[in-house]
Amino acid sequence: MDKFIKLTSTAIPLPIENVDTDQIIPARFLKATSRDGFGENLFRDWRYHKDGSKNTDFTLNNTKYSGSILVAGTNFGCGSSREHAAWAIHDYGIKVVVSSFFADIFKGNSLNNGLLPIQVTPEYLQELFSTIEKDPTTQIEVDLEAQTITIVSSKSKADFEINSYKKMCLLNGYDDIDFLISNQSEIEAFEKART
Repeated sequence: MDKFIKLTSTAIPLPIENVDTDQIIPARFLKATSRDGFGENLFRDWRYHKDGSKNTDFTLNNTKYSGSILVAGTNFGCGSSREHAAWAIHDYGIKVVVSSFFADIFKGNSLNNGLLPIQVTPEYLQELFSTIEKDPTTQIEVDLEAQTITIVSSKSKADFEINSYKKMCLLNGYDDIDFLISNQSEIEAFEKART
């Protein structure tokens, strides 16, 4: 995984509540076993009409919005436990998802795959939506070390919580196996001391 320390980006607003994993990546696209290529079918049924043409009303197809941060409505990632939802969001190029509530399994899958879910208060979420709507070029800064998210123009800042182990992994670009490998000499020393 890539290291995540600090990110400053514009944001894509998705002010829809209860977005489930089947809306994020429909079940018919779950046949692949590699993480690559899932981004092209992110929100497939919302991004495209049944005839395959782009739905220009959908936020990801709206040219005024872009960036590596998705600001979503509450209860994001509910539904099934499919890890492919986090794969699709990350493969699309989004590095951070902000919401006032995440489904637990989605949150865990995101952290395991280099996607940072940031839970903020409903009030701060609304402030983000309002600010982005007024100015789609608004820059949002995410500082993982400080555990803060900031609207750069107004300096409005919020803190967020993250599991300390997952934070360390993201900062170092580790998945669980990378973490074990990084501690190989200590593990080997421990094993030798036991025999």
